[in-house]
Amino acid sequence: MRWWILLLALQGMLAGSARAGDSPVVVELFTSQGCSSCPPADAFLTDLARQRQDVLALAFHVTYWNYPGWRDPFSLDAATARQRDYARLLGEDEIYTPEMVVDGASAFVGSNRDDGLRAIERAVAKSVPVSIRADGGQLTITVGSGTGQGRILLIGYDRSHRTPVRGGENSGQTLVESNIVRTLTPLGSWVGTAVSLTAPSPAGERFAALIQSPNGRIIGAARLTPGP
Repeated sequence: MRWWILLLALQGMLAGSARAGDSPVVVELFTSQGCSSCPPADAFLTDLARQRQDVLALAFHVTYWNYPGWRDPFSLDAATARQRDYARLLGEDEIYTPEMVVDGASAFVGSNRDDGLRAIERAVAKSVPVSIRADGGQLTITVGSGTGQGRILLIGYDRSHRTPVRGGENSGQTLVESNIVRTLTPLGSWVGTAVSLTAPSPAGERFAALIQSPNGRIIGAARLTPGP
């Protein structure tokens, strides 16, 4: 019976390798350095960013925790607006931190690792092929043909930052945060036909492109990261 165990283990390894080559599952964390409940969620996102090649983990730092005492240096109005859009699309009554959204389809408390891992495993394969490449200071995003429609979004993000916090609920802590979104730029619409767009490289160390349907679902994703 032992060879059956070995065969099953090998099949699991091959399945995992095949999935890692597909379009990544997009995990978005809405977080803030001003929120004392956020560091565990930030740590979960860091683990996903470092350990899961099949996941594109993105930290969106919202603005509504920027009380007197501490202003999150990575907070973006676009992050807050994006979370509000998700609340409307997913039927939520309010926005909060930390909140995690997987592929634009499900939302839950961002520090709940069990919910996060289950949502990642349930994520369906993306239907729209996307690629992104760099040429000097320009990026080219190519979207293949398919059914449906959506917005083409370009994201710039930084791999990691360490921030000594000197005020607010996390005063005295040094926070380590990963894949921090610095820019979110709509490039245009995709309506089912193949298209290629060129844009200047936005702020950020790394780049990703998403295709997001009107109902919020992310139906295509690609990332561009520096080589070793």
